[in-house]
Amino acid sequence: MELTLLGTGAPAGLPRPDCPCAACAAALGPDARAATALLLDGALLLDLTPGAVFAAARAGRSLTGVRQVLLSHPHDGPAVEVPAGLPQPGRVPDGRELTLLTGHRVRAVALDAPGTGYAVTGPEGQRLLYLPPGGAPAGLAEPAEPYDMVLADVVGRPDALAKLRAVGAVGPTTDVLAVHLDHDVPPGPELGRRLAAAGARAVPDGVTLAVGAYEDVPDVPRRTLVLGGARSGKSVEAERRLEAFPHVLYVATGGSRNGDTEWSSRVAAHRERRPGSWQTVETCDLVPLLKEEGPPLLVDCLSLWLTDAMDSVGAWDDAVWAERGEKALRERMQELTEGMRVTRRTVVAVSNEVGSGIVPSTASGRRYRDELGRLNAGFAAECEHVLLVVAGQAVVLRG
Repeated sequence: MELTLLGTGAPAGLPRPDCPCAACAAALGPDARAATALLLDGALLLDLTPGAVFAAARAGRSLTGVRQVLLSHPHDGPAVEVPAGLPQPGRVPDGRELTLLTGHRVRAVALDAPGTGYAVTGPEGQRLLYLPPGGAPAGLAEPAEPYDMVLADVVGRPDALAKLRAVGAVGPTTDVLAVHLDHDVPPGPELGRRLAAAGARAVPDGVTLAVGAYEDVPDVPRRTLVLGGARSGKSVEAERRLEAFPHVLYVATGGSRNGDTEWSSRVAAHRERRPGSWQTVETCDLVPLLKEEGPPLLVDCLSLWLTDAMDSVGAWDDAVWAERGEKALRERMQELTEGMRVTRRTVVAVSNEVGSGIVPSTASGRRYRDELGRLNAGFAAECEHVLLVVAGQAVVLRG
């Protein structure tokens, strides 16, 4: 089954008309996107958009062989004119299946938002799922057979991808394409990096792909370290890297700090923005978790783990530190980094970068700063991806 993407943007396109934002200003050339529309084997058109005939011509395709036009979502604004020779667009009721003379079978998938998803099976058995903007499947059954290709609003609804993964509808060889891209996407290479962390990718308008070819499916990094200063956005970045995956285990190393209302507010804010399917455990005993099989881990954060470890070995006392504390702490740090080296789980860890600021005025403060620097360096050496977040922007250090 052959797919041509006549457009990959949001319904208003990218850039949006008369929008002065930075994302729209940067959406030039191959980064400019018309409203999403898909042409399958020249016979089935999913979503009719303005300029579809010209978009097909630019891609070296023709719409003269289209036998069915299906709409996936309500269209705002004036009705789109149907080009001469194309059949009238329609919608398939949820749960119903449509069989074309060309051998394609189209099943309508119910969503949790207005619109209809379409599961298309080609004449040779390849399977594709197309979801409209802002939509995620509803009532998924488990287990499901993996699709060869999924096209969805990955940036706007990463939880849709998580739901599909949870039931097996998206597997390691599923080619996940981000469509309906709007001006909330990061401009330039950052979009590709962010999508790759979710096992997805974006392609320019006009590209033709073979459904079922998975050579270009990005490998999700197993180990990632996200560094940053206070309020840099490092935790948000770490959570974003796993929001397209179900059943993530969030490991909070800071404890509850009973009586500290400011800390309780921070914890509550973190919990509110995490997906409901994630589980949370409060512990600094990370090594057993790294040894176990299981869903992805998000560790937030290593700097609080270090505080707990230094408390445990008496590292704040100069005499204890000189006698046995330093050796005991280094052994704990080595055990943690070795656990990271051999883990088979997907892990995203967060840590503070504190060595670029004011030199602490106390010996214990300088000790903590130095040991955190050593821990970050050792941990980063075991990670495929290392990011530094500055002012909410992720700078790639490795990967």
